[in-house]
Amino acid sequence: MATKGAFRHCVAGLLLLGLLIYWSQADYFGYEIIAEIATFAILAMSLDLIAGYAGMVSLGHAALFGLGAYLYALCTVIWGWPPALGMAAATLATGFISLLVGSVVTRVHGIFFIMITLAIGEMGYEFFFKNRTLGGDDGLAGIDRLDLTGIGVDLMEPSSFALFLIVVAAVIYLLLLRLLASPYGKVLVGLHDNPNRLRALGLPVRSYQTSAFALAGLIAGLAGTLTAQHTLFISPNLLHWTTSGEVLVMIILGGLGTLVGAALGAAGLVLLRHELSDITQYWGFWMGLFLIAIVLGGKNGILGWLEWGWERVSRRAPKKEEAGDAAG
Repeated sequence: MATKGAFRHCVAGLLLLGLLIYWSQADYFGYEIIAEIATFAILAMSLDLIAGYAGMVSLGHAALFGLGAYLYALCTVIWGWPPALGMAAATLATGFISLLVGSVVTRVHGIFFIMITLAIGEMGYEFFFKNRTLGGDDGLAGIDRLDLTGIGVDLMEPSSFALFLIVVAAVIYLLLLRLLASPYGKVLVGLHDNPNRLRALGLPVRSYQTSAFALAGLIAGLAGTLTAQHTLFISPNLLHWTTSGEVLVMIILGGLGTLVGAALGAAGLVLLRHELSDITQYWGFWMGLFLIAIVLGGKNGILGWLEWGWERVSRRAPKKEEAGDAAG
């Protein structure tokens, strides 16, 4: 287990290094791709926290993502708050609303949980789609970014903003890694494996599920404020269930319940989407084939295949050394 954890840390480090190298060589379009990868990595890690660890698969996670974006726009564009204050308020408010929603949806399990989160997500989508104050189906523009010129960072520069998002994603990863290594994180893993056993041990299972849902919603809200600053425009599509489905595909593609797999899947899906669309108009077909191959391979996504390959290599190395010693 320790070896597997060390390997995952190496994969995370290589992914970060790869993004930084790409950033150093990128043009404007490259910076946009990096920003998209970093934002979706944060969102995917938040969904992996409840789906991959706590065993709660949500199809309404995008509603919390979009809610964070709209609350940020409400605070900064409509009410005229400073971006830093608006970002903090939107993130915390999304977390609080997630706590209220989580206290309701955790009453059910399995397919019923999926359906109720889907229904709540679509309610949010319809609300913002019809709300003319926030732009309705036309969306809302004129959103500002954080002002970090006081420390010499101009986030209006695409390169600076892309690097800023990479740093935020890395910090979120490290914080979640620390959380999952704590006793609280061990309980979340237990919720995924056998919630009835934890209930029999006297643990407040619903309280843990609700708190995990709230924490995931808070991180999703943070990702929403960042995507609003990235595009400088928001629309109700951020809340649509198809966005939740896309993020779920990311964590399945990268490796469910691994955390780094969520970031890996976000990078892989975003890059595949952009690269394949340049080659063929049927990019969705080929991406679907790739996803099917990964899933039917019997491993846990891309990370599962990487771990399988590393185990094969590490097992052969000692055999070669033993053969050399015997010959000597």
